[in-house]
Amino acid sequence: MVIKSVNLETVCGVTSTLPVNDKPEFAFAGKSNVGKSSLINALMNRKAYARTSAQPGKTQTINFYNINDALYYVDLPGYGYAKVSQTEKEKWGKMIERYLHKSKQIRQVFLLVDIRHEPGANDKQMYEWIVYNGYRPVIIATKLDKINRSQIQKHVKMIRTGLGLQKDDILIPFSSETKQGREEVWALIEGRMAENEVTVADQEASENE
Repeated sequence: MVIKSVNLETVCGVTSTLPVNDKPEFAFAGKSNVGKSSLINALMNRKAYARTSAQPGKTQTINFYNINDALYYVDLPGYGYAKVSQTEKEKWGKMIERYLHKSKQIRQVFLLVDIRHEPGANDKQMYEWIVYNGYRPVIIATKLDKINRSQIQKHVKMIRTGLGLQKDDILIPFSSETKQGREEVWALIEGRMAENEVTVADQEASENE
């Protein structure tokens, strides 16, 4: 995917009204400090457009990045940060739930997990929550460069088992350092875009009959 333009178009807080977009949306969810901003920067071909922070729990908004004026990357608030109050966690949870319920343009939800560790309770809950809302999330296993190559398959299996993935569920190992996995994510997004164009064309054809 050639990235020609990137624009942080909308930032939604807890009380904000979600935008009514007319372009496909690709949403990214993950635990605080799992590398979500780094992944989004890699997918935008920008070094630091999406804010990365050494302080977990910083992303408290839903950020809509307009890519090539053709689609949106949607950065959802990080979850599972222990130092955030329960009230704040519930607010962020409701924000994410509202987005998953209300957006008509979601084409794919990506769930990021750390490839080094077995999925925690928060990861499992988020996975089940996304599925409950009608989506089959693509799992992106981040921090791939932090483990030895010989350990990759073992850790991939650990994550698939820990989340209870089905055989045809997609898991993509990814490293923000080496950019390994970026092409696979781009290919998947382009595939969903192509499917969307076919669907829209079919709808228009049926309306004109």
